[in-house]
Amino acid sequence: MIDLPYGRQSIDDSDIEAVTRVLRSDFLTSGPEIEAFETEFANAVDAPFAVACNSATAALHLALDGLDVGPGDVCIVPAITFLATANAALYCGAEVIFADVDAGTGLMTPDTLAEALTRAGPAARAVLPVHLAGAMCDMKALSKAAREAGLAVVEDSCHALGSMDGQGRPAGACDHSDASTFSFHPVKTLACGEGGMVTTRSARLADHMRRARSHGVERSPDHFQRREGVAEPWWYEMVQLGWNYRMPDINAALGRSQLARLPAFAARRRALAARYESALSGLAPLVRTPAHAPGDTCRHLYNVRIDFQAAGVTRANVMARLKADGIGTQVHYIPLYRQPFHAPRHTAGPLPGAEAHYERTLSLPLWPGMADEDPARVAQALERALTL
Repeated sequence: MIDLPYGRQSIDDSDIEAVTRVLRSDFLTSGPEIEAFETEFANAVDAPFAVACNSATAALHLALDGLDVGPGDVCIVPAITFLATANAALYCGAEVIFADVDAGTGLMTPDTLAEALTRAGPAARAVLPVHLAGAMCDMKALSKAAREAGLAVVEDSCHALGSMDGQGRPAGACDHSDASTFSFHPVKTLACGEGGMVTTRSARLADHMRRARSHGVERSPDHFQRREGVAEPWWYEMVQLGWNYRMPDINAALGRSQLARLPAFAARRRALAARYESALSGLAPLVRTPAHAPGDTCRHLYNVRIDFQAAGVTRANVMARLKADGIGTQVHYIPLYRQPFHAPRHTAGPLPGAEAHYERTLSLPLWPGMADEDPARVAQALERALTL
């Protein structure tokens, strides 16, 4: 029985009351909670526009579609990320080139982007930096390289809500990107059950994504192409291809309630990360705590690096021993080009940074409801698991 999983949602009475209020209302979906959540979220990350949808995968797809990524294009994606980052490009009909990452942080860098661009060639259309575990990429430098190559930039910020970059700007502000995407999966910093959000500074892109999330339908009489429809209150027009990517009001209400506690969630995650750093210090150099990124990181994952070979034990055995102590762990992530779907398309061979990162990474429990003493408990259990 795992009593300390690697991630867990934090739900209180205010969340339950918010959902119950919507269940008793007239709208379970496509109602007023959506716009309210979008407005509050945009304010929280200092972005002019936010578009809610039913998953972070949908958020990535909507952003790339709105930036006209399509067949014949290539999107550059870091090799260390979840499947969805690359899948969104494939949904648009584009191909994917995987960029290597820094072995310590797992993040795309300007140098690994430059190398991937040489493989992508003139078909390169967009780049999707991933703020792995909440640590933010150097977006200013990545954006400069991307813009010089004529690329659109979509940040995968699914791990990074609450993080600040080196200039003190929040993930999602889109100062150096066209769009930024977020996940509200239960183990993320903010939970909606399932859900996603795209932020942007482009009104055009926001409008496009709002239509695309609901079958490409335009309902504003001001934008009808058939003018007689203005006088017909039931009228709507499909003006682009879209999908059913709508977020239900139930999820948005939960998201709004959780968003009100975002500062507390972020502070708690930072405090637990600090306790881990202290508790694990005695296990160095066998165990290395996450490398510090510029800015103020709100960690979604506490992804340590372990020299399993030097310890003389496999990662699977360490995970099993921790599980026996009631502690859940996970690996984030297998290099994407190793997946059977991607392997035939990836001709560059193993990427050294991605392989080195994957070889040593292990995500330890991190979520706001953990007790102050839990990081020390995990550290002690990890020491036993490595020395049995």
